Amino acid sequence: MSAAAIILAAGLGTRMRSARPKVMHPLAGRPMIRHLLAACEAQFERIVIVVGPDMPDLEKAVAPHQVVVQHERLGTGHAALQARSLLGGYNGDVAVLYGDNPLVTPETIGRLLAARREGGILALLAMRPADPGRYGRVIQDADGSVTRIVEWADATEQERAVPLCNAGVVCAPAQDLFDWLGRVKNDNAKGEYYLTDVVAMGYRSPTGTRRVVAVEAPEAELRGINSKAELAAAEAELQSRLRVAALDAGVTMTAPETVFLSHDTALAADVVIEPHVVFAPGVIVEAGATIRAFSHLEGCVVKRDAVIGPYARLRPGTVVEPRAHVGNFVELKATTLGEGAKANHLAYLGDASIGAGANIGAGTITCNYDGVHKHRTAIGQGAFIGSNTALVAPVQVGDRALVGAGSVITADVPDDALAIARGQQAVKPGRGFKGKKG
Repeated sequence: MSAAAIILAAGLGTRMRSARPKVMHPLAGRPMIRHLLAACEAQFERIVIVVGPDMPDLEKAVAPHQVVVQHERLGTGHAALQARSLLGGYNGDVAVLYGDNPLVTPETIGRLLAARREGGILALLAMRPADPGRYGRVIQDADGSVTRIVEWADATEQERAVPLCNAGVVCAPAQDLFDWLGRVKNDNAKGEYYLTDVVAMGYRSPTGTRRVVAVEAPEAELRGINSKAELAAAEAELQSRLRVAALDAGVTMTAPETVFLSHDTALAADVVIEPHVVFAPGVIVEAGATIRAFSHLEGCVVKRDAVIGPYARLRPGTVVEPRAHVGNFVELKATTLGEGAKANHLAYLGDASIGAGANIGAGTITCNYDGVHKHRTAIGQGAFIGSNTALVAPVQVGDRALVGAGSVITADVPDDALAIARGQQAVKPGRGFKGKKG
């Protein structure tokens, strides 16, 4: 049977203390709603996102999925009902999820859909958190069928003692779901239209032996994010998942709890990662490479058996070829470091291509920006760039060329040539400290 999803994402997230829409706050390098969308895309053929007014960045972030606007924030039931214009005639199941629940997995969504199809008129996700707090409680009858969800503000002390809590996700046939949503009332402590009220309607519907089924999942998957503290807790959970996946794939991490990964970090088997390394989005590291401590990588490719760091920074557009070395306090941006080339100390190489086997001395910089435009530097195979050299782009240094330390290179250097561009040293005998009178 086909299935569609409604994702509720209109909330402002006032407890986040931010002008950014709540679901646009990042986890592992991308907005939290993109994590939920990735899980949903594996299970649903159609996805509709309910947004608030004036959220253009959010609408862009969820493309190409359909968007509908909730102009008045009257509660979760009212928000889900806004999708009826797009899904009211849908012939299949519809699940309603929350954009601030980004850690639910495709497998858990699959279990929810299976429970609905195997006989439940409605299925919902539930959990048993260590601290139930202010979660809504799942109330069941003697045979385990869910009779209703009671919000914490409306619950009695006896109902608040129930350990099974609502995670907010429900699934039902489209026709039934929108019929129930159209009949939800706002006669509750908050005066809102609660999505959870459809559970009681499903229980009371004339369905024969069909039941309202609770599908339990771990709290770590179903926790909501309503504050920066909860965002940090979700980041910790997601980082733990990513680290375990990397270790299971054959990556060596000596202190995995200190390594931070992005959602798309691609690490091959036999990669070694030392402590305190950060992978921003867009990084690929091939087999046998070593990333030493306190390095930061973003938008780059590190090829087999290369060595990065410690204290190195690779910025977007960088490619480090096999067996190349990037040493301590070296920064590369939009640069290709050729096979076996070395930049071992204190250098900035931006908008450059560096040939195989070249050696870049300490203190070398490519002067790539003239205040208006970026310019490229090309260094040939086997070239040797002496320490404290400034290469003023656009400029080329040929194969096997040698540049003397302390030079400022403003013109091309041919293959096999020696280039020296520095002031002449002057020595004045007797003018040292002994020649000074205090």
